[in-house]
Amino acid sequence: MNTATDLALLHWGERLFYPANRRTANTAPHLRGTSSQRADVLRQRIAAMVQRRAPQVMVKVTGGGRGMRAITAHFHYISKHGRLPMEDERGDAVQGRGELELLVDEWRWGGSLIAEETERREAYNIMLSMPRGTDPSIVQRAAREFARAELAGHKYVMVLHDHQAHPHVHLSVRAESNHGRRLNPRKADLQRWRETFAEKLRGWGIDAEATRATTRGVRGVDEPLWRRQARAQQRLQRDDPHRMKTAAPASHALARQAWAQVGQVLVRSGDPRDRELARHLAAFMQRTPSFRVTEFSSGRVAQKALQNRTPEPRR
Repeated sequence: MNTATDLALLHWGERLFYPANRRTANTAPHLRGTSSQRADVLRQRIAAMVQRRAPQVMVKVTGGGRGMRAITAHFHYISKHGRLPMEDERGDAVQGRGELELLVDEWRWGGSLIAEETERREAYNIMLSMPRGTDPSIVQRAAREFARAELAGHKYVMVLHDHQAHPHVHLSVRAESNHGRRLNPRKADLQRWRETFAEKLRGWGIDAEATRATTRGVRGVDEPLWRRQARAQQRLQRDDPHRMKTAAPASHALARQAWAQVGQVLVRSGDPRDRELARHLAAFMQRTPSFRVTEFSSGRVAQKALQNRTPEPRR
């Protein structure tokens, strides 16, 4: 065990994969264990991103109901009018038109009265998705664990859609909790939700990541799902590509610095596995425009990492 290498890796790696946990305690997945154990978790996440290119999970808030009319319509949509089984926060199945009507009444009267139409958002619609080829049953299990962790105290229903290209789970959650607190997801909450969903998938043996756009070197912000769908259906009245904001240059500069330092740590490690990981990191940085020009990715250290590939063991 190289303690100096592990501590340096923790110092810079946390900035890339667990930035919120360096400032304040929250419910997001965080590093646990000894320094060596936490450094190994970072190595695994770095390898998943730069070597295995693990798929990024998708967690989207696709809308929300402003009144029971909209909430009921969404229930019918995600359950295919009661043909697909939904699962509520207690783990009970809801299927068929009769049970669907009972669910609507439970949401209408279970807490503050939800009128047929209202200006206030009374429910949020969330979609959790993975790429084609992922086992749909594991996506469903991970979504169930995600909901129990992140939506505790709220009424919600979830349903698996596995008949399309990408297996995904639709979640509809009542905005007001059983204790009267209201859900109001913000950007930081969405990132935490992605991290939680990815962690639950990894717990079931699925290679999944939820790294931030700046850590991946992505300069643009993902286009909202409603805009992509509207464009595909030719319903988009105004399509201005310049409206998409880009991530702050300062955030990219910090990520670029952190990656460069991680590369320096790995390439100078006495462990040949670290040096092999440094080679993959150098290749990742060279193919990512945001990270291409750094002391590590464009300098002699990166060239050394790329050239000194760890030989395959003899069989």
